[in-house]
Amino acid sequence: MSRNFELLQNLGKEAVLYDATPVAAIDQKIPTPVPESVVSAVREPHLHLEPKELEELTKLTQRVFLHPGADAPRVVVFTASESGNGCSSICACAAELLAAQVTGSVYLVDANLRKPGLHQQFGVDNHYGLSDALQGSESVLKFARAVSRSNLWLVSCGSSAEAALPLLSTDRMRQRIAELRSRADYVLIDASAMNVSNDATALAAASDGLVLVLKANSSRRETLRKEVHDLQAAHVRVLGAVLNQRTFPIPESIYNRL
Repeated sequence: MSRNFELLQNLGKEAVLYDATPVAAIDQKIPTPVPESVVSAVREPHLHLEPKELEELTKLTQRVFLHPGADAPRVVVFTASESGNGCSSICACAAELLAAQVTGSVYLVDANLRKPGLHQQFGVDNHYGLSDALQGSESVLKFARAVSRSNLWLVSCGSSAEAALPLLSTDRMRQRIAELRSRADYVLIDASAMNVSNDATALAAASDGLVLVLKANSSRRETLRKEVHDLQAAHVRVLGAVLNQRTFPIPESIYNRL
């Protein structure tokens, strides 16, 4: 993750920078100070979070997962607008921060079968995981392992990713998501970039929504517009956007709107 990471809570407010098509905003006001319990809980070597990064990513998890209401998302897909945006790192950090703020179970699923990376984030092997569950009859929960904290579980990509790729958009994958929903309090799914495949759209259609990871000085306005339009056409709920790998500060007048 970049040293100068910044969060955009929703694409409607992000339009100040990108002139993007507005999407539904999450307006619940969340206190900006990060609880000390969260700060101490996420001092893990693999996170590499600066104080401002910690604050902004904590706000993302609070706004997406912890706002009140019966329709609060529990199963969320993270995808990048283009490959190389650091989506896997963002997804892993968001799961870690969410697990530090709740007592319920948080499951992190590597559905980026084209370029898996979540197992590397936590320094574990990738022998068995989602691809094995998709091709077999065993529950996907059998392939979950606890990582870093007692309520955070990882389902890595698994050993036969290429063979399982066609199954991501089938009923088999939807059944696996339903399994996770029935047992987990929260599920974060890392998907391949939107410029690589339609995997994220298919996964998000079976989930509660999607968070889009953008790359500073790289993600283009026209591309972003098209991606948001395509997601809306597929009836995918866009929950927020993350602007990653910034190399300059957001002007104060804009930052105060976030």
